[in-house]
Amino acid sequence: MRARWAIAWLVAATLAAPAQTPASRIEALLAASAISQRAFWGIQALNLERNEILYERNARQFFLPASTTKLFTTALALMRLGPDYRFHTRVEADRTPDPEGRILGDVYLVGGGDPTLSGRAYPYVKGPKTGDPLEPIAELAQQVVAAGVRRIEGDIVGDDTAYVWEPYPDGWALDDALWEYGAPVSALTVNDNVVSLRLEGRREGEAPAVTPSPPLDYYVIDNRVRVTRQGGTVRVERLPGSRHLRLWGALSPGQTRDFSLAIQDPALYAAQALADALRRRGVVITGRAAARHRFANESYTVESREADVVLARRTSPPLVEILTVIDKVSQNLHAELVLREVGRVCRNQGSREAGLEELGAFLAEAGIPRTEYRFLDGSGLSRQNLVTPAAVVRLLSYMRRSPHREAWIALLPIGAEDGTLSGRFSGAPRAARIRAKTGTLARASALAGYAESSQGALAFAVFANNYLAPASEMRSLIDKIVLVLAE
Repeated sequence: MRARWAIAWLVAATLAAPAQTPASRIEALLAASAISQRAFWGIQALNLERNEILYERNARQFFLPASTTKLFTTALALMRLGPDYRFHTRVEADRTPDPEGRILGDVYLVGGGDPTLSGRAYPYVKGPKTGDPLEPIAELAQQVVAAGVRRIEGDIVGDDTAYVWEPYPDGWALDDALWEYGAPVSALTVNDNVVSLRLEGRREGEAPAVTPSPPLDYYVIDNRVRVTRQGGTVRVERLPGSRHLRLWGALSPGQTRDFSLAIQDPALYAAQALADALRRRGVVITGRAAARHRFANESYTVESREADVVLARRTSPPLVEILTVIDKVSQNLHAELVLREVGRVCRNQGSREAGLEELGAFLAEAGIPRTEYRFLDGSGLSRQNLVTPAAVVRLLSYMRRSPHREAWIALLPIGAEDGTLSGRFSGAPRAARIRAKTGTLARASALAGYAESSQGALAFAVFANNYLAPASEMRSLIDKIVLVLAE
């Protein structure tokens, strides 16, 4: 009898207690987590159906956005250029080949900002790149041969003058330039401006074998690594602006190490790749590979090259497929390229500055004041970027009402399924209802996007800055916050 009375009392007390709101549950999560106490949190969640804020914390304070910056860049490109916009790459000469197939003069590989000259599959396919990284260059070389070219008495010039040569935006760190994620920005981009090195330990006491991919001799490699019984770590160093790599450390027999390194001068590398592809097809080239850049004080017009002979051309997949890759895998270089292309198309200047000016005009149309953000690049790698959670949510709300709504939402990674969210929200019943862009830098984690909840669609932005906990633990806590919103 007494036990029955106790159960009845517990049920009555539970029914009388106020239901926990998403706001109270999030506060409880943050209060219960030791790693959250020293972090600076910025959160806003908006019910898009009712235009009602469900929860916010420091929503109008500034945070380092990291790669959630790409939300702004891809929204700008989609709205200004349109989903079907395409990039063009050409091989040109100053004159046609003579009857013997000779070109007396230089041949130019002219970049148009196309990010797709690589082995990446389009439309987006989950997983690593598996195609030939130089296949697009091989296709251009085959067209040149089909145009009757047998001998080039001049140089092969990689021309990236469609964009101002400013390879590293403000706020990028010095060591970013060594690695794939910090590849320099160029209107002539091949294989994401990256070369991979594989080191393989074979015989003890000897240097390991070094294999570059693509197989072009671009870097001069000083290999000081040795194969030892114990093995160890391998380090890579390149002085800024140089083409010399220094490797040191140790590998054990049979051990391999892989490095993805940025190419120092993408236009020069592209010229080397084309020259190699042409020679493989029997074309004699008397000159060398060279690069042509344009600096901010130099003008550029497409019309200045109208009289050139076009020997080959390539057209990119539609822009929407490129933007999907940018947001799904968080591709920094591609984001920088589309920002400059917006500047070139809308302001007649292919530069970071012109792209950012057009971004400011676009955000004003979206109702986001300049006091809510500061962007110095298009990818989010700059440590000088700042944005408020409220500005991110306003952008998400604006784009959901835009004419490109369906294409826009499809750009974003899906929880526990693809892109940078493939390993997050695993096992959560509502994981597939979360579409969001991740952001990660040292001491900064972010997630922003949409969640379909029982109360309708939500737009959210969650930022954590200035923490010392492992990034994986912060991501886990952010995911818990988003799952509360998705419920």
